[in-house]
Amino acid sequence: MILFPAIDLKDGLVVRLQQGDMARVTVFNRDAAAQAKAFERRGFEYLHVVDLDGAFAGKAMNAAAVARILAAVKIPLQLGGGIRDRAAIEGWLGRGVARIIIGTAAVRDPALVKEAAKDFPGRVAVGLDARDGKVAVEGWAETAALSALDLAKRFEDAGVAAIIYTDIARDGMLKGLDLDATIALADAVSIPIIASGGVASIADVRALLAPQARKLAGAIVGRALYDGRLDAAEALKAIRSVRYRPIVSS
Repeated sequence: MILFPAIDLKDGLVVRLQQGDMARVTVFNRDAAAQAKAFERRGFEYLHVVDLDGAFAGKAMNAAAVARILAAVKIPLQLGGGIRDRAAIEGWLGRGVARIIIGTAAVRDPALVKEAAKDFPGRVAVGLDARDGKVAVEGWAETAALSALDLAKRFEDAGVAAIIYTDIARDGMLKGLDLDATIALADAVSIPIIASGGVASIADVRALLAPQARKLAGAIVGRALYDGRLDAAEALKAIRSVRYRPIVSS
């Protein structure tokens, strides 16, 4: 289980949105690189970075901020937002991004994802953002007819590294994860699932560590870290206590 702190970028600033609405934005840090370094110092092992402007524009809009993050930290990061063609994929992987996340293009151009996953093993993830069970695209501004499960199954044998499953209704709302739906998705496919949207407290982290959630590969946490509802040290300690718990024979 990996806990990914989220760094969402808008106009170069670190922000959090509520339910993906660009009009409901809170700025938490004006220095993205400093925020990334702070997460690294707290002991996080992997960053989750999203170019929010890029998700709407369909191309990189916060490239300078991402570059500063890459230069500031040693831990790997996964990046999403506006990555919709081969050039963008190769460009970001070549600049040091450990894993790229393809969302809208996974719906519009599934062949792109499959080809990239084959050519860059372990470095391509699919962003599956759902509203009422249907996949949302174009920075969550549009809802496709495709169900979340149908999209996930489309890439079952494609070799993608992970699916990042976000419940849009819960994102940024501190309501807790829709764990039942996330676990159901993990049970339905063999691709590792990373949960996103709604982590609000240490109770949510502990729920992710329960036996029924053992198939989940990780979870993304945002606002709860920024406003202090979730203590990073406590969360990471809980995860590591399970990860490294010795097996005791009876």
